[in-house]
Amino acid sequence: MFELFIISTIKIVVMLIVLLTTAAYMVLAERRISAAVQDRIGPNRVGWQGFLQPLADLVKLVTKEDIVPKAANRFIHDLAPIISVFIALTTFAVVPFGNTIELFGRTIKLQIADVNIGILYILALASVGVYGITLAGWSSNNKYSLLGGMRSSAQMISYELSMGLSIIGVVMISSSLQLDKIVEAQTGYVLGFLPKWNIVLQPIGFITFLVSSFAETNRTPFDLPEAEPELVGGYHTEYSGLKFGLFFLAEYCNMVVASAVITTLYLGGWQFPYVESFGFSPFVVSLLQVGAFAIKVGALLFFFILVRWTVPRFRYDQLMNLGWKVMLPLALANIVVTGIFLLM
Repeated sequence: MFELFIISTIKIVVMLIVLLTTAAYMVLAERRISAAVQDRIGPNRVGWQGFLQPLADLVKLVTKEDIVPKAANRFIHDLAPIISVFIALTTFAVVPFGNTIELFGRTIKLQIADVNIGILYILALASVGVYGITLAGWSSNNKYSLLGGMRSSAQMISYELSMGLSIIGVVMISSSLQLDKIVEAQTGYVLGFLPKWNIVLQPIGFITFLVSSFAETNRTPFDLPEAEPELVGGYHTEYSGLKFGLFFLAEYCNMVVASAVITTLYLGGWQFPYVESFGFSPFVVSLLQVGAFAIKVGALLFFFILVRWTVPRFRYDQLMNLGWKVMLPLALANIVVTGIFLLM
């Protein structure tokens, strides 16, 4: 029992370090990629090629004065960014980042919490995440912040419906809510050469889930809750210093988690195509699987950033029309078609 506690603690610490470091360097990646898209250089002064820029940003945010409006609800104002970060970090607990690995004579499962309702856990936490943004807008006692918070809650609720329905097709195919079982169900090949990933079997579900993920993470073209031209800074207008930094951290952690969930549900998770034909040892195969998972997540993160600096922002009515009139019917149609195929 004590050994299991130690192993779980080590996995939690390692994943927290990896998640927080990735989120910090996503800021640098975003700035460098946006610079490349716009034919600029980007940050390259602090450290080699700007490698220490995230550290400089952290020092700046920590040392900035924490300004709270006089009429704000101080307790809720302080609590809101903590809720956002907590939800972003805890969602990753059920995502399997590998299969198993043999270390010191023990077989260790590369997943922090192996729960049999993994998908429901993710959807439940995603729906709670809206409270951080909504409470931030309300507690600031600022009409622009309140509008940003209200927009965010309406947007997240609209797209969570499509997100939940798009996953049902995956659940129907794999007959499980457990994320590692969903990854295992994607083992094998279609037509003998094409990996049997859910992106091949559920292309409509993949597209609806991907678009919903952009809306859930408040990323362009769905960053209406903080649309600068009309809402100043949106729900975090009245935040400064470390608390603003926590909202920033939550956004990038949510991007990492969304990419990891998309990888798990639709891109085969830690599956490494054709690895069984090379005759590697089980330990090397485990490392390759973790590497495959990291590469897939990295590719999705790059796509998240590229879309932000390529696609213009939607109007709010366009955003709602897409959510209710396009995404929702598509997700429902996907369930019906999947059911028909399974019956046949």
